[in-house]
Amino acid sequence: MLSDAHHSGRPDGTPGGHGERLRRVSPVRSLDFGDHRLTYLADGFVQLAPRAWFPGTTAETWARHAGHLDGDGHLVASVGGLLVEHGGRALLIDTGYGRRRTGSADSYPFLGAEEGGLLPANLAASGVSVDAIDTVAFTHLHEDHVGWAFTPAADGPGLHFPRARYVTSRYEWAHWSGTFSDALARELRGRAVGVADGEEIFPGVTAWATPGHTDGHTSYVITSGDRRLLVLGDALHSAVQIEVPEWRVLVDAGRDVAVETRLRIMKELARPDTVGFGGHFADVVFGRVVTDGSRNRWEPLPTTGDGDCC
Repeated sequence: MLSDAHHSGRPDGTPGGHGERLRRVSPVRSLDFGDHRLTYLADGFVQLAPRAWFPGTTAETWARHAGHLDGDGHLVASVGGLLVEHGGRALLIDTGYGRRRTGSADSYPFLGAEEGGLLPANLAASGVSVDAIDTVAFTHLHEDHVGWAFTPAADGPGLHFPRARYVTSRYEWAHWSGTFSDALARELRGRAVGVADGEEIFPGVTAWATPGHTDGHTSYVITSGDRRLLVLGDALHSAVQIEVPEWRVLVDAGRDVAVETRLRIMKELARPDTVGFGGHFADVVFGRVVTDGSRNRWEPLPTTGDGDCC
């Protein structure tokens, strides 16, 4: 449960059927994946205005996809990070919003309400301390992915994970120019590690260049035995895109490149040895692609966590 702001039709994480899970925020969910333990650490949520987020879609489009919309008529995007534990070590991929609470009226026109703040408590509840995180990796440097990388203090911001090395693509470090991430870059000067496509950042975890949302956007591939899990980042924002990956997204820096990337990801997700983690995928963050005739859809994986399972 995030807050009282979720009453009156907003997602609240309460138990329900699979359809309801497409319209609500994900709680903490964990998945044993070979030698790795994967835990989605919920931080908060953001509502996406569907017709603005996906330019060119219509009211008729969303009548067909109404099962993805909450009571306010928005797509639900969970916000958080992925904790990866292996051999006594811990990696965190993306760090959520940080402390944030913005109502729809004060948000961007293509968004609804935004809220963050739960990740540190959820990390502690998982039994992992901030000092135990030895690597923090970013898919990209937008504010809903770097929020807990550093936190305000009386004498200036400080790193929230003081013992970690901080990783994203070399291109993302070199070319980012947003004021929020500029502040992060100043904090990380001398501690940031820029990685290349295919480079291992943690046991069994390699970087995978997936440009489009940002020029340096990076997904991560977690391999255990003959199985793979793809950490999608913002290459895809919603489970609805599994059916229609060709839709353009308003906030993608390179919309055509982003479509090409999604189609490439879809080919990989279609492999029988591959599953995915969509951090913004409402309450179906862990899943796999299944095909019904000519139609692809996202099928949640069984997990442990709050609320119902799969």
